Amino acid sequence: MVTGRPPRVMPEIAAAFGNTGTAICANGALAYDLRTGQAEALDLIPPDDLASAAKALRAAVPGIGIAVEYADGHAADRLYRAAMPALDRSIPRVDDDELFARPAAKLLGRHYDYTPDQLLALTRPACEGLVTVSHSNARSLVEASALGVSKASAVAALAARHGIGPESVLAFGDMPNDLPLLSWAGTSCAVANAHPEVLAAASRVIGGCDEEGVAAVLEELYSGILGT
Repeated sequence: MVTGRPPRVMPEIAAAFGNTGTAICANGALAYDLRTGQAEALDLIPPDDLASAAKALRAAVPGIGIAVEYADGHAADRLYRAAMPALDRSIPRVDDDELFARPAAKLLGRHYDYTPDQLLALTRPACEGLVTVSHSNARSLVEASALGVSKASAVAALAARHGIGPESVLAFGDMPNDLPLLSWAGTSCAVANAHPEVLAAASRVIGGCDEEGVAAVLEELYSGILGT
């Protein structure tokens, strides 16, 4: 699994997959061991870049709320509001000196007056040269990783360690944060309900989430390999 999600939400997902294997989390910043529940830092945003990128986000979108995902937790400024009240109440609120004091897996920016696409259009040029900005269609949210870090960079490094080239990789995606991975993989599949940019970039469009499109492709693939 290659996801924008942080390790803190992975235990339930790990249990569903038998607590085995490795998940790439936080859009390529972290590797999460599904068996042990331990997160390994791969590529984090340095504190100076984190503070500079947050400053750029605030200048580009006045009133934007800022949150930070670390390898071992998260925190936010006092403007940031999560999508659900229960989640919002659980976020530690800290001053900037503490928020940007250590390396981070992701920098998040949220402003409910904008769609994710609108936020991305405003914040990506503002953060050029500092961080890599994308979105996963979460409500009114953009997310940034260390410069040059993406799902593709993490998967490429993992595949290289096992002697696997991109031509042997099949990737699935639906949102802009998947685009680097879909471009790198030898075969890329977009679910039918994907973002328009993903539909345009993928080499194959498959059934949507309601049609269990990913499961159908995997069943087709493995039944051919196993002869069942």
